[in-house]
Amino acid sequence: MSSLPRRAKVKAQTAVSNDEFSSFSELSSASEEDDKDDSAWEPQKKVPRSLKQRVPKESKPKKAPGVKKKDPPVSDGLEGVAVKEELDDSVAIDDVVLEDRKGNLDSVQTLKTAKTKQKNPAQSPSAPRAKKLKVDEENNKASSFKSESDSTEIPSTSTTWEVACKKEENEDDYTFGQSPLKKIKTKTCPQGHPVRSLANSNNIIEDWEMNWDIVQVLSARTNVEPWVCANIILLFNDDNTIPFIIRYRKELINNLDADSLREVQQTLEELRAVAKKVHSTIQKIKKEGKMTECLLKALLNCKTFEELEHVSAPYKTGSKGTKAQRARQLGLEGAARKLLENPEELNLLAYIQPNVEGLSTLKDIEAGVQHILADIIAKDRDALDFVRISCENAYICIQSSLTKVSFKKANEKDVDKFILYQNFSCNINNIQHHQILAINRGENLKILTVKVNIPDRVKYQFCRWGIQNRWRPRSCVRPELTNILQDSLNDSFKRLIHPLLCRELRAKLTSEAEKQSVMMFGRNLRQLLLTSPVPGRTLMGVDPGYKHGCKLAIISPTSQILHTDVVYLHCGQGFREAEKIKRLLLKFNCSTVVIGNGTACRETEAYFADLIMKNYFAPLDVVYCITSEAGASIYSVSPEANKEMPGLDPNLRSAVSIARRVQDPLAELVKIEPKHIGVGMYQHDVSQTLLKATLDSVVEECVSFVGVDINICSEVLLRHIAGLNATRAKNIIEWREENGPFINREQLKKVKGLGPKSFQQCAGFIRINQDYIRTFCSQHAESAGPIQGVAPAGVEVTKEKRGKKKSKTAENAVLKPNPLDQTCIHPESYDIAKRFLSLIGGTLCEIGTPEMQQKINSFLKKEEIKKIAGRLQTTENTLQIIIDGLSQPESFDFRTDFDKPDFKRSIVCLEDLQVGTVLTGRVENATLFGIFVDIGVGKAGLIPIRNVTVAKLSKTKKRRSLQLGPGEKVEVQVLNVDIPRSRITLDLIRVL
Repeated sequence: MSSLPRRAKVKAQTAVSNDEFSSFSELSSASEEDDKDDSAWEPQKKVPRSLKQRVPKESKPKKAPGVKKKDPPVSDGLEGVAVKEELDDSVAIDDVVLEDRKGNLDSVQTLKTAKTKQKNPAQSPSAPRAKKLKVDEENNKASSFKSESDSTEIPSTSTTWEVACKKEENEDDYTFGQSPLKKIKTKTCPQGHPVRSLANSNNIIEDWEMNWDIVQVLSARTNVEPWVCANIILLFNDDNTIPFIIRYRKELINNLDADSLREVQQTLEELRAVAKKVHSTIQKIKKEGKMTECLLKALLNCKTFEELEHVSAPYKTGSKGTKAQRARQLGLEGAARKLLENPEELNLLAYIQPNVEGLSTLKDIEAGVQHILADIIAKDRDALDFVRISCENAYICIQSSLTKVSFKKANEKDVDKFILYQNFSCNINNIQHHQILAINRGENLKILTVKVNIPDRVKYQFCRWGIQNRWRPRSCVRPELTNILQDSLNDSFKRLIHPLLCRELRAKLTSEAEKQSVMMFGRNLRQLLLTSPVPGRTLMGVDPGYKHGCKLAIISPTSQILHTDVVYLHCGQGFREAEKIKRLLLKFNCSTVVIGNGTACRETEAYFADLIMKNYFAPLDVVYCITSEAGASIYSVSPEANKEMPGLDPNLRSAVSIARRVQDPLAELVKIEPKHIGVGMYQHDVSQTLLKATLDSVVEECVSFVGVDINICSEVLLRHIAGLNATRAKNIIEWREENGPFINREQLKKVKGLGPKSFQQCAGFIRINQDYIRTFCSQHAESAGPIQGVAPAGVEVTKEKRGKKKSKTAENAVLKPNPLDQTCIHPESYDIAKRFLSLIGGTLCEIGTPEMQQKINSFLKKEEIKKIAGRLQTTENTLQIIIDGLSQPESFDFRTDFDKPDFKRSIVCLEDLQVGTVLTGRVENATLFGIFVDIGVGKAGLIPIRNVTVAKLSKTKKRRSLQLGPGEKVEVQVLNVDIPRSRITLDLIRVL
């Protein structure tokens, strides 16, 4: 964020004080030094920055000659200046805002000179990477003066039209439950106003230049405003993480949610991959000496891999050559070009060579010319665009049928799974994503044959357009030449363009279906990870089994293993084993049993339900719940489990994992690879790279937003914090073991490999519990005297290492505990938070207390949050985060607002269900075609997606996403019970 280019408009209608966004300015002013030093803080085997752009090696571009400057704009040397001018509201806000323009030239030159002196001479124009953004700004500045020499206006930092904030469909539905104060917005723009913009598309310089603008293409594909796309590109180029952007840079992305931001990131990476492959293809063709100006233009116009494949296929090494290539080798390309440009001068008889194959007859020459023309037509940009537009207005359907081979070779059960897609036909505009994935799976198994049906009307329109418009002869043409052109159009469409369209349409449908499937998996995973924890209980985890018995594990409220055992409940020893279970429950005062939903789950549930109904465990009031054990077996034999539970049998580790999943789902499920959790749809048929990247991002998002207490959290949990990785998490744990607990967030800068950028990304998501620090300090003081380097209350102590080079992050690290470190407020906003406290008359000691909440509420009643943000020179989003952080109690966890697992005492069978029965259940999995609900009968029922409407969703309940997901409690009605097939169809009544 700190090194992003910023622009300023000269014609700002309202001037604001220079110290606005002071905290952001301080961060930006030190960013250049931080960036050049950041590599020294990284570990030697650091993760490569895949999104980092390369910088052109040219130095500072020359200014346009002969241009006389009038009223000079604010210099680009003033880094950190950006003003976004809106049509309706001209208040300009950014890190530093503009003063009066009169006499500004002297001050700008002075600041520019001062900043140049502060920089290291080694990083002058000779270091283009450090000067990357400066070069971009000078380029833009020069071009603006060249094109508009009479104007004093610099190109805007965003698009010139008014940017309207996106309105959510339901203001009460949001991704994460946060403080009610979060709803305080201005009346004019309830979702927050995008007041800050980094740059426009002209400032984006990509590694691989193409004939299309990456910002505009990204905006068109994702349906996100161009200025937002430009900001997102620059934010990702600066190595910002999604959780950091979503929470602390929300105004730059127009309040996009995490899923939308992740979609933009994936589309951006896809476009860059296409551009990279295009340029590698260009280099290969150039080495072979086959590059032409027309081919180069066609390659640089490619936006998808399908287009690139179509254009480059004839030039691949080892290719036998196309018909057009063979005709060109015979020297017929000149005749084809002449037919299009000067047909009256063309004489095909002059090309006849009786002794040369392919030129021996006039018919052979006409065929060769036709093949070259067909190739030219198929690679023509205008022709492809016309055909694609025609397809958009035509009825194109995708059809599937059972193959003849499938009846002989395939398994009958596999064929029965695809019975719905026998003689299947559907318009591509109406086909569902899960149908595409099902058809693709059937085709891969060679059970289905799939084809795309494009109506003949598209072909006729294309041929007519080609003759009458695109390749219309400039003069009278002989009939035989007209026939050649007509045949070339028909041949080009049938042999080249039609297959390309079919591949493009199927690839587009498959890509969209895979993205939706991955997004659905991500939403389900988020719902599961953010399930409300059940703290403060002693739990018994049960991993059910038949022959090898049921594995038991009892864990304490702090997740420590108290006891493990094996009982054989389904081998005729149930009564004797009941005594053992009762003794264990009474010994450890455990009244909650967690049963895994694997093999023998139904029988184990019936066993415990029968004992509970007989009040067998009296005086304990025992309850039980069922939880998913997906991935528990894989985790139990992993190196992580062996390190965490050494010497314990893997089967017993599964029981421990099952119990911990209820006690703290997030802390336990992050240990398991996300794709093994089993809450997705067609997860094995989608791109595994995309799936892994999305799920890892969702895990990072959930862990970061919940936050971790750095002094007690595990290494596995810590590595999922934004800005950290396995190496940095390990270094943090080692530092904590060697030096004791962290006193404040500033101490993170002392950890090896954790540089300024990593600190910026992770600091806001790391918590330091003040009670823990006070307890640790008091115990240490009683036993061993004052702690070295830790300040007593009210005293600041600085620590400096002698004989070593000064630290680049902070020469004097203050080890005084800071109460703001227990909140979600980022260290870059601490100064603003302290000024806000002085406004309301509060102190740091009152953070999270009812008194603080009362002071904040009374102050907000007197003055709107927008005006308060203006007084503090900050944004409304930053101020809202500060308000939330100050008002939320210590150790606040927003997951407690969501539903906890269902604890039961009795059991219901499938045979007990009747049509019309109203039941309550919990969502087990969500797919694109329906919702699976556990209603306690051992088999999940399905709510078809058509029965899930917005009217049935809760309007007041805090929601983690706008759709139903795992863990949500619902009220359903039984529509149909198919006992032989064990299928239950449900209707959604309401969300509880």
